Amino acid sequence: MDFFPIFLNLTHQPCLVIGGGFTATRKIALLQQAGADIDVISPTLHDKLQNLQATGKIRCFLRPFQQTDLTLKTYRLIIAATNDDAVNRQVSQQAQALNIPVNVVDQPELCSFIVPSVLDRSPLQVAISTGGAAPVLARMLRAKLESVIPAAFGDLARLMARFRHKTQAQLSDTRQRRDFWETVLSGHIAELVLSGQNSAAEHAVEQLLTERTNTDSQSMGEVYLVGGGPGDPDLLTFRALRLMQKADVVLYDRLVSPAVLALVRRDAEHIYVGKRPDKHTLPQEEINLLLARLAKEGKKVLRLKGGDPFIFGRGGEEIETLMTEGVPFQVVPGITAALGTAAYAGIPLTHRDYAQSCLFVTGHLKDNTMNLNWAALTQPHQTVVVYMGLKALGLFCAEMIKHGMSGEQPAALVQKATTADQKVIIGTLQTLPQLVEAENVNLQSLIIVGDVVKLHEKLKWFNPETMARQNASVM
Repeated sequence: MDFFPIFLNLTHQPCLVIGGGFTATRKIALLQQAGADIDVISPTLHDKLQNLQATGKIRCFLRPFQQTDLTLKTYRLIIAATNDDAVNRQVSQQAQALNIPVNVVDQPELCSFIVPSVLDRSPLQVAISTGGAAPVLARMLRAKLESVIPAAFGDLARLMARFRHKTQAQLSDTRQRRDFWETVLSGHIAELVLSGQNSAAEHAVEQLLTERTNTDSQSMGEVYLVGGGPGDPDLLTFRALRLMQKADVVLYDRLVSPAVLALVRRDAEHIYVGKRPDKHTLPQEEINLLLARLAKEGKKVLRLKGGDPFIFGRGGEEIETLMTEGVPFQVVPGITAALGTAAYAGIPLTHRDYAQSCLFVTGHLKDNTMNLNWAALTQPHQTVVVYMGLKALGLFCAEMIKHGMSGEQPAALVQKATTADQKVIIGTLQTLPQLVEAENVNLQSLIIVGDVVKLHEKLKWFNPETMARQNASVM
């Protein structure tokens, strides 16, 4: 984060603008909207500034900038908008020496703060900044938001403000208040406001608040069983994102990528319940009961899983417990690891020239053996995807060969697919275990066996290095 985002209260606060041209005029208009008391120093003034001076809305000093000007008052912030680079640098240096926030227009290296592109739905405001790197991009994003955020959102914010203190007085619990406002914003009350029926909306809020106040018993929460996909947050569904932002607490496993986890509501409680082949943070039965208990406490519980909850994710076991305990839940499918991995590795799971079917299996070892249907796995013209098979890779490949598959059968291991850390290792059933052993491979890996692996070199399209550079540029 190059600049810390912040909103300043400038109502009746003294602000200084150096410059009197068109650019300075635009900045002064923004300061006026914020209610600032504005001084302007410039030998000449734009026509609009002359009118503002004549009506007493700004105070102007018609002269060049002087070294003592920054101490005329205790200024809250300063903007330099001249076409003289030397003056702009002098203003920047002096302001920063005095610890006064300063912005030099179009010279981010001289700024201690950036003026963002603003979407104004007062009291709702959205500020967009690229840290001075790409102001045209910021303006373009603002234009997109202008088209999807109606002006009536300001009325919605004002409605909430009118009921804020009353809601705090009648609903003492923070979670109750958040649930109340989420109901307001996601239902018919918000629609009333957006359609201009403000009086009806206010009456509906009063009615809902009365209902919530008169409800003595603690309401039941809900569990959201959400597939977090293979790692890239761009692959999440809209519904997954919406529920991730509503959760009071999130239970997540080790296959959930940090980038996906970062999209959960910031003040939600995080509980790690991940499993490794040699270590379970919590037994599955305890996870099931924990989900039910947290929901019975009235919480919105997000069970966030890598991939899809119903593909080797034990989602079925968890909702069995929830149904037995009478806990409401939702299931949000995710892009399963096999589909995401294959797509980003350039290995189609089916192809009319190579494979007409696909099998998903789990590679867990039990007593150092693998009890799989080897006859089914070694059929021709199919693709086999092995989940959680890294530790058993050598045994798996040996058993496939033992049960009739050629040691020259193409095979691949893909690590951390869809992320900047993706690694693809291509070999055969005979060679893949040795190739993997020579690499530092993470447990977040899938194995793909089949003739479709031959297509990797031709069809590979995803470049992890490009993604890493893109991620670094937005951090």
